[in-house]
Amino acid sequence: MITCALCDTSTDGETAPPTWICSVENGGRQYFCETCARTHIRAIESRLDSAWW
Repeated sequence: MITCALCDTSTDGETAPPTWICSVENGGRQYFCETCARTHIRAIESRLDSAWW
């Protein structure tokens, strides 16, 4: 099961849906759901760590 790093929304499967975003921060993968990704898209595209959002 994969969980959103911001809002704790989880998926039913072992892989993230295609609308989710995967970010590698400090050597670990973090997944963000569609809602969180849309809210923070400018920060994601600017490659800011999620701690700055």
